[in-house]
Amino acid sequence: MSAERDLRSGDAWQGRGLIVLAAVMWSMSGFFAKAPWFDGWPEESRGALLAFFRSFFALIILAPLVRRVEFRWAMIPMTICFALMVWSFMSAMVYVSAASVIWLQYLSPAWVMLGAVTILKDRVGIADVRMFLFCIAGVALIVVMELRDGGHLWATLLAILSGITFAGVVLSMRSMSDVDSAWLITLNHAAAVILLFPWAWSTHQTIQASAYLALGAFGVIQMSIPYILFARGLRRVASAEASMLILIEPVLVPIWVYIAWRHHPSYDPPQWWTLVGGGMIFAGLAQRYLPAVLRNARRRNA
Repeated sequence: MSAERDLRSGDAWQGRGLIVLAAVMWSMSGFFAKAPWFDGWPEESRGALLAFFRSFFALIILAPLVRRVEFRWAMIPMTICFALMVWSFMSAMVYVSAASVIWLQYLSPAWVMLGAVTILKDRVGIADVRMFLFCIAGVALIVVMELRDGGHLWATLLAILSGITFAGVVLSMRSMSDVDSAWLITLNHAAAVILLFPWAWSTHQTIQASAYLALGAFGVIQMSIPYILFARGLRRVASAEASMLILIEPVLVPIWVYIAWRHHPSYDPPQWWTLVGGGMIFAGLAQRYLPAVLRNARRRNA
């Protein structure tokens, strides 16, 4: 019995390690999006171009992992939401700090809860309500201060849209839990490539060959490999614990940007309201998922 428990514990720690590594790699989105390699692209189209190439290179790695192909009507809103998500996320990254964008996208659990209640008729607990209130308070602070500061309100709204559409992707995928997950994520990236291709083609700017290597790394290192690691880690770790572990991502995003590009003229440090608002969102998510993680840990040790 003890040997079996040790084996399960070892599997769990391996799963945690995979999820943490996935979150660290996901957190490099700001590093790539804020890189000066793409300064030659006009700001108004840079987000679409980055989203297109990231999905294009991710698709190359993910497509061979598909084991079963099928069609369901829920895949249509899922793919549209995904394309809108990657476009709005990357476009917002062009104009405002990476910290603002990633924390506003991490509102998605609050939007998922709202959608689950109104669409899927799920029941909610007091922890869900607290999470929603914390998250809404955080985003309200960021939006109000951006208005007062005369900042890029449009980009802030795009970041919020990325969280809403991310929730749409999650809700759609939840309704298809029996479908091959590799097929769903591959389909999402394929749809993003197809929908963004006309925009990318009409606005594409010539850049150095080294920038295309960076775009390839963006799709492979920041998107496709972390997905594979996360999927494997999730087989060994409860979803509540995984939700806590991936909170490493929004914490690390501004750190990577600061380390890499703080001396570049285009570097935009996060404002105090971004840090406070992000902290409120983090607190809401933590109080929602941490108790479940602690309960599971106590059961394993019993």
